[in-house]
Amino acid sequence: MIDIRLVRDDSASVKAALGRRGVDPADVDRLVDLDVRARAAVGRRDELRAEVKSLSKLVGEARRTGDAARAGELADRSRVLGEEERSLHAVADAAQEEVRQALLYLPNLPAADAPDGDGPDDNVVARTWPDEAPTYRECQRVPHWETGGALGLLDMERGAKLSGSMFPLYRGLGARLLRALTAFALDSHADEFEEVRPPTLVLTETMVSTGHLPKFEEEAYHLERDDLWAIPTAEVPLTSMWRGDILDEADLPLRLTAATACFRREAGAAGRDTRGLLRVHEFDKVELFAYATPGQAPGLLDGMVARAEVLLRDLGLQYRVLDLCAGDMGNSAARTFDLEVYSPGVDQWLEVSSVSWCSDYQARRANIRYRPDRGGPVLVHTLNGSALAWARIWAALVETGRRDDGSVVLPDVLAPYLRGETVIPAG
Repeated sequence: MIDIRLVRDDSASVKAALGRRGVDPADVDRLVDLDVRARAAVGRRDELRAEVKSLSKLVGEARRTGDAARAGELADRSRVLGEEERSLHAVADAAQEEVRQALLYLPNLPAADAPDGDGPDDNVVARTWPDEAPTYRECQRVPHWETGGALGLLDMERGAKLSGSMFPLYRGLGARLLRALTAFALDSHADEFEEVRPPTLVLTETMVSTGHLPKFEEEAYHLERDDLWAIPTAEVPLTSMWRGDILDEADLPLRLTAATACFRREAGAAGRDTRGLLRVHEFDKVELFAYATPGQAPGLLDGMVARAEVLLRDLGLQYRVLDLCAGDMGNSAARTFDLEVYSPGVDQWLEVSSVSWCSDYQARRANIRYRPDRGGPVLVHTLNGSALAWARIWAALVETGRRDDGSVVLPDVLAPYLRGETVIPAG
């Protein structure tokens, strides 16, 4: 969440920054009013608490000197104020919770260098690869679900039979390709990132820490009996590994990577293209995550984007990097770069990675700090990014690698993970 002190001290700049994200200035004014009322209630409660404490001491002194009348009078006054303090304590707690809830719904302040804009049409294409767009043959213009079905790689019908629509089922070499991609990425990141296998189900507090709750509750899968949530991304558990802790500055940056299944309801997908693997409820992804100092964050952001790009080049997929505008970034992000691959069979650019710097927005929610060489603990900065999400990569590889005879040729970099088999034969 954003810093309430900044809202108090400079609400005009907060309004201007959040206005770039489409937030109504009235929402900031409402937060200011809530905070004023909450601080007034807390201040009055604390005054009463101090007065009750002072009266208790006076009651004791009166009794020690034998002044029973004075002691009784003071005790009566203390009881009245004590009841008022207890009542005001509940009011103060409720007021503070209102402030907290308002903060939980507000997005992060966009970085100054994030492009202006209201939505996807305003995102900036930072670069493309290769410099000259490839020419695709007719055999590569076949949708992946057709090729996947014909070669026994992808069975959407049986996936739907098991779990409902938008749950894919991979078979044979299709399943092995998914596993190969995961191993390839984890090995690629092993030089700097510690591999973690976090739980797939997490506590509500864990989801709140990243900003996925409360605002995006409808997009998540909730197991009500146990009050656990299926993770939409490994970013969620990785963010909370040090929730409530203080790290040593010498240990930063702290880099983590994880391969997990990810679950999203895609509640807003009605009317959008959901065929094949274009939009699914469950997908596998390798995540990159880092805790950092503010000074380390920019370099880490560039480095994580570069890692995703290297993987895409190694896989031989045409891609572009989008510099997301303020109005299109996720709630927690201050700066985001998306990577999209071109998938010739569906003739679409498909998002396969989103790399974000979240400044101290998540760390404030999760209370994650580090201790610098001088001064007291301060909030860390968090960064996260997909490197990569596999469903759409799988689709792009099958479409790009399709040949005239219906076979599919896979990138050589995957050979060690496919027992040397880089051709999926036709028939």
